[in-house]
Amino acid sequence: MAKLGVPCIHKNGPFVGPQTFMNIPYSTDFSTAEAVVLGVPFDGGLHPTRIGSRTGPASIREQSQLVRPFQPPHATFNPLELLQVVDCGDADTTPSIIEESFIEIEDAASEIYSSKAVPLALGGDGNITLPLLRAASKAHSNLVVVHIDAHTDTYRGDGNQDYMQFNVATTFTRAAEEALIDVGSSIHVGARGPTNDSGVFNHTRDVGYGLIDGTELFNTGLKNTAKKIIKTLEGRSVYLCFDMDFFDPSCAPGVCTPTWGGATSREGLEFLQSLAGLNIVGADINTVSPPHDSCGMTAFLAATVGLEILSLICYSKKLIQ
Repeated sequence: MAKLGVPCIHKNGPFVGPQTFMNIPYSTDFSTAEAVVLGVPFDGGLHPTRIGSRTGPASIREQSQLVRPFQPPHATFNPLELLQVVDCGDADTTPSIIEESFIEIEDAASEIYSSKAVPLALGGDGNITLPLLRAASKAHSNLVVVHIDAHTDTYRGDGNQDYMQFNVATTFTRAAEEALIDVGSSIHVGARGPTNDSGVFNHTRDVGYGLIDGTELFNTGLKNTAKKIIKTLEGRSVYLCFDMDFFDPSCAPGVCTPTWGGATSREGLEFLQSLAGLNIVGADINTVSPPHDSCGMTAFLAATVGLEILSLICYSKKLIQ
């Protein structure tokens, strides 16, 4: 605010632009950007008690104002500057309207890929990954997925109606059927119970996915698991899908399907840091549900996850040695 009697000089006129992730520039010009933040304010509207992740992007952006770009000792560089990251706003979705929203999400991501930038999508529920993978698969052949989640999202999901075929439980079932990814080289990490289908882990493996369940993950150790993943996927184009319910509800209560026994905030962030070396060509963070959050803590943690992913992209693009 200008002091009394002192003329107010506006750099951009008397306007303030939309709130962006970590106050990066808002732009739909991706010509100089190496990475682009895309909001995807969509949920399928099917959860019996936890509808709300459609407001996730706005909450993550709000809480990202608390995040700082440098992360010593492991990252003393600023990924926002190195990648010249911009925030392009939100895909034009309508929550619960599946087919039309999927087209909008795919189109928005495809525009980013056409400029050779890496999209980082802020969801939104787990539905958003399917249209994002449709766009990624067109830009990158032989794509693989690393899916970090308390659930495999590879349930059977039969039926002709959209809500039966397309929901948060069937995202990777449909991705396999549509041949969007190399299923045999793709990996689900961290799945745990309880669940309403005793055979879902076996079904996930039957579809062809690799599965490192939560018990194996913690018995092997997060850093050792990360080393194994990097070695297995060396040289591959990787789409990283991060569901916030990978974390324990004690540090991430505001998610659609909270599941006890997950990673602490420290464990989850260190696991991401240990994935430096993957060639990440696209990513999303999903399942933040602000109406069920506590003081914005889940969205704040999701914003920090976003910064970690941007740091990983710096390594992917050889901007950091």
